[in-house]
Amino acid sequence: MGDIRRRGAVALGITGLVAPLTLALGTAPAQAASCTTQTGPYQKQVEKFLGRPVDGQQSTADCKAIQAFQTKHGITPNAGYAGSVTWGVMDLMNKQKAVGNKPNKDGKCPVNKGRIACVNLTLQLSWIQDGSRLVYGPVPVRTGRNGYETRTGLKKIYWRDIDHVSTIYNVPMPYSQFFDGGQAFHSVGLSMWNPPGSHGCVNMTTTTAKKYWSLLKNGDDVFVYGRKPGT
Repeated sequence: MGDIRRRGAVALGITGLVAPLTLALGTAPAQAASCTTQTGPYQKQVEKFLGRPVDGQQSTADCKAIQAFQTKHGITPNAGYAGSVTWGVMDLMNKQKAVGNKPNKDGKCPVNKGRIACVNLTLQLSWIQDGSRLVYGPVPVRTGRNGYETRTGLKKIYWRDIDHVSTIYNVPMPYSQFFDGGQAFHSVGLSMWNPPGSHGCVNMTTTTAKKYWSLLKNGDDVFVYGRKPGT
């Protein structure tokens, strides 16, 4: 989500904890579509990701496994077809997992700012570091979709509202920490891999949003870089 109505003045201004990258976040269950018998263009890749026999041919068991994955992460239609959207989510998960505990290996997030929250749009990952020391993360996040891209650059957290409600979309935005106009870190009840993305905010699980709330404060830096796939 991406709106804010300022209330009050804008304030400007640890022990290391590394959170493992978790690939088991769910969405509210969607009604399952009829299972397709059609073999998809990414059949082998999807079969391998799901631990299915890799024969490149759709089976009833393949379809049910793909469909369960699609339902869990809000991918529609959830008919069990091994298409580009489903494989794109899986491929992103693989790339996120490969990062391990070195999310700033490329040095793109500044290490001369002290405490800073970093957001890699390309990999849909965020973490908090203090200088070159990793404080928390990396964790998967859900950033702005095409047309509502999360804006890149160096920013600062300037307003926090633990019980914020969007005045544009009339939806709750718990643990909101605004860093650029209406764009904020906040929790959502969706999978972090739910396409196509947010309206500009950096969506997080409740666990992650609570941790960011405890580790960050007004005046802390935020650095957003890269480009979200599909934008």
